[in-house]
This record gives sequence, structure tokens and C-alpha cells, in this order.
Amino acid sequence: MFTGIVEATAKVVSFAEKKEAWLLKLETPDFIADSMGLGDSLACNGCCLTMVSKEGRILGFELLEETIRLTSFYGIQEGALVNLERPLAAGARLGGHFVSGHVDHRSEVLDFERRGKNFYMRVAVPEEFASYVVYKGSIAIDGISLTVAEVHKDSLSVWLIPHTLDVTNLLDCRPGKHVNLEFDLLAKYVEKIATGNRDKSPYQP
Repeated sequence: MFTGIVEATAKVVSFAEKKEAWLLKLETPDFIADSMGLGDSLACNGCCLTMVSKEGRILGFELLEETIRLTSFYGIQEGALVNLERPLAAGARLGGHFVSGHVDHRSEVLDFERRGKNFYMRVAVPEEFASYVVYKGSIAIDGISLTVAEVHKDSLSVWLIPHTLDVTNLLDCRPGKHVNLEFDLLAKYVEKIATGNRDKSPYQP
């Protein structure tokens, strides 16, 4: 379980297809690397991944085809920045909102521009997830807990303060870029209880 409060960014060292999975290697800050052991989880751009190798500050993670298909790791390039968050510790303060690290959708950034002192960002939302988007509700974009500022027919908008740009990978954002979306976990459970839906992925037939 995570909260969407990004702790640091890492740089992609390599992303290569291996015999049984894709291997992602990230150059992480010392405080992240020092706290991680084999088998530990780390949210990378909001996607919960398991660490399988460690060479100093270089951490390795295996990704399956399903993960690549649903996330912005598809086509990621060497040198790209990735948001990092370690799992929520028992008894720790919950600064953002409940984030599972299970990405729902790879979305496209439609608008990203400075407006006054802050930045405005609008991302596409497919119809099957629109019911989870509410004004002033929470959304995780690339693992960042953000507040929905506007709800449109096929998209949502958020405002970004300078601090968010300083500590995440969004400073390099642009229209057309792909980002990971995770919708409110609590809303999914409410829907399940109320309607019995969501027994399977919306991507399955």
C-alpha cells in the first residue's frame, strides 16, 4: 500500500527484454537503495514492482507483458525519470490517499502548460473509468496523489504546485506523453458492493 507521496526520482539505466520477463534497471538515491532488499516492493511511476537485483544504487525489477501493456513503461527510454515511493509503514502518517500500486490505465497527457504561477495538466480518461472521477476527488498520476480540479466528458484536469514539479518527473511532461492512472481504490470497492461489477479487468472480453 502506498499514499502517492513521491519520495524521489530515479533514472532509467536500461530496459531490456530477457528470456522470461523485461528487466528494468533504475539508478536510485542512496536512501532508497540502502533501505531496499531483494523481494521488496517499490512504487515506480505508481506501479508496484518487486526488486530482483541490487548493484549499489542500481536496482533491478522484472516486468511482465501485462504490466508493460497497461503502463507507461511501454517504450520508456534510457535516462527517463521515474517517480519512487516506498510502501507505507504501519503507523505512518497518510499524507496523500490510499494507492495500491496497481495501475488501471496508460493515459495520454492532453494539455500541460503554465497558467500564472502554477501548471495546468489535463489527461484523457476512458469511458469505463469515468465514474471514478469526481470533482475534488483523488487521482494517482504516475504515482503522484493529486486532486481533481476539473471533470470533463473524456478527461480530468489537475493543478500542479512548484514543489510537485521539483520532486517528481512531471517537469518533463508534455502533451502526448503517456502517464499511469490509478483510480480511487475505495470507489472501486463501493461499486463492487453496490452493483457486483468489476469481477474482471475492463480490458478483458
